[in-house]
Amino acid sequence: MVNDKEEAGESFRLGKQLMTRPKPEDDEYWNSSKFSAFTFDDEDDEFTKMKESKRAVNSMLVDDDDDDDDVEKVSWSGEPIGSISWSVKETASSIRSSGEQSFPKIDITPSLPKQGSGYSLSSLFKGKQQVICCSGLAKDYMSDWSPEETVRRMRKGKVFSLERFRSLQEKLLLLDEAVSENDGNVITAVLIYLKKSLSKEILFRELMLREIALRHYVHYLKEMGEQKLLVELMKALGRTDDMALMQYKEHLNIKDEGQRRDFLKNCLSLPFSQDDAIHVQDHYTLLERQIIIEANDKRGDAEIFKKFPRKASILNMPIITTLYYSCFYHYGESDVSTLTISEKQYILTALGARAKLKSWFDVDSLFNTKNWLGYTKKRSPIGFHRVVDILQKNNAPVQVLQEYMNLIDDPELKLSLAQKYKCHDIVIDTYRDLKDRQQLIVYRGKVERGSKEDKKIEELLCNMQIRWKN
Repeated sequence: MVNDKEEAGESFRLGKQLMTRPKPEDDEYWNSSKFSAFTFDDEDDEFTKMKESKRAVNSMLVDDDDDDDDVEKVSWSGEPIGSISWSVKETASSIRSSGEQSFPKIDITPSLPKQGSGYSLSSLFKGKQQVICCSGLAKDYMSDWSPEETVRRMRKGKVFSLERFRSLQEKLLLLDEAVSENDGNVITAVLIYLKKSLSKEILFRELMLREIALRHYVHYLKEMGEQKLLVELMKALGRTDDMALMQYKEHLNIKDEGQRRDFLKNCLSLPFSQDDAIHVQDHYTLLERQIIIEANDKRGDAEIFKKFPRKASILNMPIITTLYYSCFYHYGESDVSTLTISEKQYILTALGARAKLKSWFDVDSLFNTKNWLGYTKKRSPIGFHRVVDILQKNNAPVQVLQEYMNLIDDPELKLSLAQKYKCHDIVIDTYRDLKDRQQLIVYRGKVERGSKEDKKIEELLCNMQIRWKN
């Protein structure tokens, strides 16, 4: 009992001594600290530097979406992070063969309202990787981002990671979220990642169910010139006509005419529509004929080539140009019946070529036809007034012009052309048929006095058998 009292008294005395211990002076207390002040000396210990570095790293991992928009994040090299993400490092490295390469900005399709995003698609892929993952903590931090959060950061141009989306379900959720935001750059960036990480069969299957994403993917493949993959996509979609046309377009990249001809021959078996199949057949037939003609004509041994030298090769020329060439240099030699060309196109082209050479006999043969009784008459599918215009442009003689002008059915049109091209006999005969004495008298003043035309008008005016209307 006594011992207990003694112990209690001793405890009371110790507590009293602690409570009555003098406090430090105010100036001494506030001027002392367990932290050292910043100096420019190099004597800071390594532990202090390590703690400061750790605090800098931790500040990079603070996700303050609302307050850090005006703060420029930098990497260890001091360069701004901007919109370059950790995930683009893998995508860009697979596309960049050497040096720096940037993708062209893929425009959004017209069906999507273009909204402002904080970056361009090209900025995702150019330059060196600027965000450095310093520890496993960054990976754990980014792995918590949902598809919605990732797409939101992509649109704002902030750091993001696509590599964390590994399962097919996660990747499709990411794509659907990108489509729902109506941002073409984000959609295309996600599609590039899916193209890298999914087999084309799975990607094609899923794109069939997503029309907007499919249009972006088709546009991206066209822009990047991935023709082979585009053909495979069209085939998988069941669009055989488009697939055939895309494969047919490959002939534009073939420079050698012989190889191009063989390529077109192989294209004949593709599943074209009926109209497209006719076009491809004509193209093959035309090129095959051009190769034969060019082989014979490039030496220029014939007399006509010396008088009228060729200005260019006939290879790969349009069908009308080839027809004109054939009618000019090889009229009657080449058969054009196998080409799909209308009668009007043939007449116009052949007439221009033969009139250029002043071959009036060949011009006549273009219009001569025989009826069932064996009589020959002239017929034109283009109208004889157009024939007259073409002949006059090629300086046809007046006799030739008048022959075809007389075949015009409309009297007023015939009279107008006759006056325009000074075919006096046609004008005089037309006024006689119209029984227009006054106009004949007026026209007499336009011909030379004493000429045969003047004498012809004089005879008509003196003819008492003509019943003039005025």
